[in-house]
Amino acid sequence: METHTELKTTALRHVHEALGAKMVPFAGFLMPVQYSGVTDEHLAVRNGVGLFDVSHMGEFLVRGPGALDLIQRVTSNDASKLTVGKVQYSCLPNDTGGIVDDLLVYRMQHQDDHHYVLVVNAGNIAKDWNWINAHNTFDAALEDISDHMGLLAVQGPKATATLQGLFEVDLSAMAYYTAQYAEMKGVGLVLISATGYTGAGGFEVYVPNPLAEKAWNAIMAAGAAHGIKPCGLAARDTLRLEMGFCLYGNDIDDSTSPIEAGLGWITKFTKDFIHSAALKAQKDSGTARRLVGFELVDRGIPRHGHSVVDATGAVIGTVTSGTHSPSLQKAIGLAYVPTALAAPGSELFIDVRGKALRAQVVALPFYKAPA
Repeated sequence: METHTELKTTALRHVHEALGAKMVPFAGFLMPVQYSGVTDEHLAVRNGVGLFDVSHMGEFLVRGPGALDLIQRVTSNDASKLTVGKVQYSCLPNDTGGIVDDLLVYRMQHQDDHHYVLVVNAGNIAKDWNWINAHNTFDAALEDISDHMGLLAVQGPKATATLQGLFEVDLSAMAYYTAQYAEMKGVGLVLISATGYTGAGGFEVYVPNPLAEKAWNAIMAAGAAHGIKPCGLAARDTLRLEMGFCLYGNDIDDSTSPIEAGLGWITKFTKDFIHSAALKAQKDSGTARRLVGFELVDRGIPRHGHSVVDATGAVIGTVTSGTHSPSLQKAIGLAYVPTALAAPGSELFIDVRGKALRAQVVALPFYKAPA
């Protein structure tokens, strides 16, 4: 059991505590899980704007003439397609068919043209760093800047209106999955991107730790007119689940392949990468199981680790994520099930406290934003 004294904290810990956040251990960090309540924060992001401190995430710089070759070797997506200012979702395949981590790859222009930023999950920083370095036969220069960077996610349909007054650049012109270095008024030079993990639109602001509180306060002040709310990791989880986005450690891990997890779209066989031949064979021949979205027909809440059973009660799969959807007012989840049951409309049963609750496979995302 971790004690609070053994946990890392972000530069904004005292800010969260002053706001009355409930702080919990997460991925080796003491993090805010909620402030005003999960549903309140969730709906603030869906309908307005919310601010998350996600400074626990890791950031690696990869530079030098061998940078792209290294990234091409260790990631599943094709980073050669990235032009300056573009961002790509990818994963680090392991050598046994699973996933070391999922990550974002940023290609940036900064002093030289061989400049990439990798953004990795907090709980995997050391593992990813060791894995990438172990495969660095390309003389790429790597630097782990995770302990020095803060990361603020401004999410929701009013995110652009909230942030625009703090930047000279036209944020409404920033396409999805792009990034740029920009001056933030009263703060300094930051890296701003438009990737998002909520499906509600918005931006991420990467800022050096000494400037994190300034950035937080500036965003909260700018968002006051738009009803901005500080949001914790619980709302972030319900928001991403409504979109069917995978969470490492729940829906994907060292034992799940990107093909069975529905991540074939970030697994490009136009290049050679770690374990690519085996994954290509798997894609061609099909997988025994697939990650699917489901909605409960019966009343109840599915949770990570609950068994998926058939009509006879035999275990046929496992729930990887589950919650009550604040936007849809229904119970939803992700689960690995036999491929024969992966089509939308397939009937499943979820074992919740010994009761087999009826569920139905549905197409992802669960939540579709109003047009």
